[in-house]
Amino acid sequence: MPADSQSCELLRAIAKRSSAEQIHRIAPEVRDWDSLFNLAQNHRVLPMLFSRLADMSTAVPQTMQQRLQAAYDRNIFHNLANAAELIAVLKAFEQEMIPAMPFKGVVLGASIYQDLTTRTAGDLDLLVRYKDLTRATTILLKRGYLLETPVSAEGTPVVPNYYEYHFERPTDGMVLELRWRLELTQTSFRHDLGMDWVWPHRRITKLAGAEVPDISREITLLMLCMHGSKHVWSRLAWICDVAQLLKVSPDLDWKAVLREAKRTGLWRSLALGVLLAHRVADAEVPQPFLKSFESETAVSNLAQYIQQNLFDAPGTMPEGRVPYHITLLGFRDRARGILSLDFLQPNERDLAAISLPKSLHLLYYLIRPFRIFWDRSAR
Repeated sequence: MPADSQSCELLRAIAKRSSAEQIHRIAPEVRDWDSLFNLAQNHRVLPMLFSRLADMSTAVPQTMQQRLQAAYDRNIFHNLANAAELIAVLKAFEQEMIPAMPFKGVVLGASIYQDLTTRTAGDLDLLVRYKDLTRATTILLKRGYLLETPVSAEGTPVVPNYYEYHFERPTDGMVLELRWRLELTQTSFRHDLGMDWVWPHRRITKLAGAEVPDISREITLLMLCMHGSKHVWSRLAWICDVAQLLKVSPDLDWKAVLREAKRTGLWRSLALGVLLAHRVADAEVPQPFLKSFESETAVSNLAQYIQQNLFDAPGTMPEGRVPYHITLLGFRDRARGILSLDFLQPNERDLAAISLPKSLHLLYYLIRPFRIFWDRSAR
């Protein structure tokens, strides 16, 4: 069901950090507060919504005020619990001389929002080196976590191209994800981006009174754009994160960001994320770089599509002969991916397209390009 227009208008105004007067003008127009609550929850911006409506008791129904306050209080509790656990885990890793880099979550909130209450609480995410994975896992198991990721006898994930251990602690529901490689837009096209990428230029951030390692602003911007692009920017919160980072980073080294984006194949993901932050959340971007991003017609069109469908059809991809994830790749990475066996690896759709005996399964490598071309042409 399409989101109602008043709810969408209010969330757009909050994303743009509109003045209190504008919020006061828009809020009384909301007719379906349940729809607004659900929309804000789906886009992970309930804390922002509560903060902007906190002094508008006359415009917000009392039951909705109570509901927003309860959600806000729960989020504070979860973020404080996450912060305490993260600090404890980092200290345990440090005692065993295991470098670990937290990313997203409460560290991002502390780093760019300077406020643990602003972002919705999520899981704990930690990046480690693969060589330290076994020792890090042992520490987490001693802390009561259970490893939920299926692993082989050698200790590697059973699922191919999977670079994450998922831990859950039954006693309190804490979820921690241990990663040794960061994914790009699609598993078939990836660079080896891990601790060697983020650790050398780390900075320090204050989290609940403790000092924790934090990723440099330049790399954080690339990571946010990588993550948002991977999920087709289906949540408003991810766009707001990029806008907030740009707001608090007036000294951002844009030339270094662009150099690194081109080196890692993230240039178009960066362009898409920055354009969305500029268009949806009014993020300020230096004109030379903004013009450079807008000159990429395919990326600019993607940004326009995502902006238009953000609330009614989040996460959908535009139709066309070139798939979304391929569009985000530069020419060199696109050519490398298309020529690789990863791109040609048949999947369940290829197997369903035509039934072949097992002895002829190699033919699926030839069928796959035609099947993809047919799918895209038929749209």
